[in-house]
Amino acid sequence: MNVPGSSEFDPALFMSVATPPSTFENLGLPKAVLALVTQVGFHHPTPIQAEAIPLALRGNDLIGVAQTGTGKTLAFALPMISNLANGEVGLVLAPTRELAQQIEVTFRKLGVSTALLIGGAAMGPQLGQLRRRPRVIIATPGRLMDHLSQNNVSLDWVGVAVLDEADRMLDMGFVPDIRKILAKTPAGRQTLLFSATFAGEVERLSQEFLQEPVKVEISRQGTAAELVEQEILIVAHEEKQEVLGDLLDDHDGSVLVFTRTRWGAKKLAKRIHSIGHSVAELHSDRTQAQRTAALNGFRTGNVRVLVATDIAARGIDVKEIGLVVNFDVPEHAEDYVHRIGRTGRAGKSGKAITFACPDQRKDVRQIESLIKAELPVSAHSRASLAESPAPRPKGGGKLRFRKRR
Repeated sequence: MNVPGSSEFDPALFMSVATPPSTFENLGLPKAVLALVTQVGFHHPTPIQAEAIPLALRGNDLIGVAQTGTGKTLAFALPMISNLANGEVGLVLAPTRELAQQIEVTFRKLGVSTALLIGGAAMGPQLGQLRRRPRVIIATPGRLMDHLSQNNVSLDWVGVAVLDEADRMLDMGFVPDIRKILAKTPAGRQTLLFSATFAGEVERLSQEFLQEPVKVEISRQGTAAELVEQEILIVAHEEKQEVLGDLLDDHDGSVLVFTRTRWGAKKLAKRIHSIGHSVAELHSDRTQAQRTAALNGFRTGNVRVLVATDIAARGIDVKEIGLVVNFDVPEHAEDYVHRIGRTGRAGKSGKAITFACPDQRKDVRQIESLIKAELPVSAHSRASLAESPAPRPKGGGKLRFRKRR
């Protein structure tokens, strides 16, 4: 592990590995861990795994930058269980309940005992998991702070700490909690920070919490999923619901629809149900049981359309989502990358359509600036982007849906 000392960030220590090895056998994993990997059916590392694992195995603090859906969980899980000494525990912090649950599934597949500490779930079972002395604690910052305040858990023996989706945790205001949590861990711990973007705030976060980190960046910052066909559909605000109804009729398979607000998600889900599509909601107003049921229904295909806020942009691991619809342009351009990253995963192609109103030229240009590409305009557009923002009419218009054929 790193020797405690200055946490100053040295760009000279940023490094990259040459051609990624084609098998996990070439990454330097201990035989026991390699056997687990083979047992659960992982054979060929993704680029982020091939580059990050050998560096992390050396004990380096590490920054991993890669878009969503590239296998980041295994990139930190394997070095963590390899590097933990006897008596040490691993700690993984994630921004959302859904992402934390997804991470726990990976560790459980590897046969690692875990404690999952997330909000919206009863404290009793979590206390039971902690009493069994898990090898890895996976938590959202808020719920871990609850357990710390009640002296339910000690972090004195954390050997490896992971900050997953660091940019999202920063956006959600978790930095004060992270600061308090890491202050309770040993100064000599190994820290791994993973993020889909590495903007200024995330870089400053790394300077505070990591010591002489190496950096692995698989794709340039803001890169959207390469297998995703993207387009912008320009439509008046009052016509968006009708256009969405047309898209649901014209496209087969599962559809993930993003809205900006939970209120908007509720309203839109009701409208989609009214025209005959199976639909579920995923947002912060739903209980943990409701959120789990929505995801399970979407995964199994019992629910065709999932309407979600950005809480789901980084917490959904559902195979073969054919279409992502940004019903609302995301508030932050970075969230565009995470939203469309829910499709085009595991080598499969996907499509992402973003609805934009005529007065949202600035929002569209911010996304294009981030991904360094121009979004093609859909042939189904009903308007064009205004040259300068115009005030939106008060009251909007009547919500209209065409009944499903």
